[in-house]
Amino acid sequence: MSGLTRAVIATGAGGPEVLAIVDRQLPAPGIGELVVRVKAAGINRPDVMQRQGNYPPPPGATDVLGLELAGVVETIGPGVARFKAGDRVMALVHSGAYAERALIQEASALPIPDAMSFVEAGAFPETYFTVWSNVFERAGLKRGETLLIHGGTSGIGTTALKLAKAFGARVIVTAGSAEKCQACLDLGADGAIDYRREDFVARSKELTEGLGPDVILDMVGGSYIQRNLEAIAADGRIAQIAFQQGSKAELDLLPLLMKRVTMAGSTLRARPLEMKARLAATLEANVLPLLTQSAVRPLIDSTFAFDKVADAHARMDGGSHTGKIVLVMEDRA
Repeated sequence: MSGLTRAVIATGAGGPEVLAIVDRQLPAPGIGELVVRVKAAGINRPDVMQRQGNYPPPPGATDVLGLELAGVVETIGPGVARFKAGDRVMALVHSGAYAERALIQEASALPIPDAMSFVEAGAFPETYFTVWSNVFERAGLKRGETLLIHGGTSGIGTTALKLAKAFGARVIVTAGSAEKCQACLDLGADGAIDYRREDFVARSKELTEGLGPDVILDMVGGSYIQRNLEAIAADGRIAQIAFQQGSKAELDLLPLLMKRVTMAGSTLRARPLEMKARLAATLEANVLPLLTQSAVRPLIDSTFAFDKVADAHARMDGGSHTGKIVLVMEDRA
């Protein structure tokens, strides 16, 4: 099956006003591919960066925005064995999620648990894949250790908080206001630091009896790179997943040696399908069984109708959200 689908693109680099809904040809599914009628798609910071002209899609990928979606399988391509028409699925994609229909790879798709709504499922893949890969695999967070999360109320932050608590870790967050700090405490954080009024290095050490956090999840970069080295515990691990404050900094790397610190960085979008398929299988085994508990499912800040995609991006730009912003598609014949 092929045909037209309404989809969101950026007509240039700029603010939410550059987003436009256009008709796009959707090809028939190839080997291992599915066509999904999209019900919901998560809004993520990389989408904003792409809209601003700072994060182009990988070579060969569509310019339609969106990295994650949930929906119903409509048609399947050759070699698809797991899913059939009518199945509820959620998937990580390298682009194309902001559309009424999307082409996805079976290997990076997951079944939606009965307990999850389409909105929750549309907010799951990008942040949960990212957090599991960086916090649990690369940084090796263990039960009883302390995780410091920068940006605790973001989609990544709330996901990391929920998963770390579910697996028995202590969690400290940084956030930009007393209200955001309280929101994180309400979600189960063991400590919250208002980075506008407090020094997170000193406070994180106070909250860990002078030792510092075992793992730091950072998407800020810039001056935080040095301060993370000052805050981290001996034998600690720093997972760097973005550079919102910039990727360049003047560093004193002596703490790296003296504390035996491991720094790891990664991006997910351009990674090969084989890696994403392995990660999907790991999440299915370790996280999906926990999604019967509402405390582990994605925290939804707000939803926006497909035609209001610019308003959804404006909310992301404003930075006042707590949890995930989700685009909801209307059913059409």
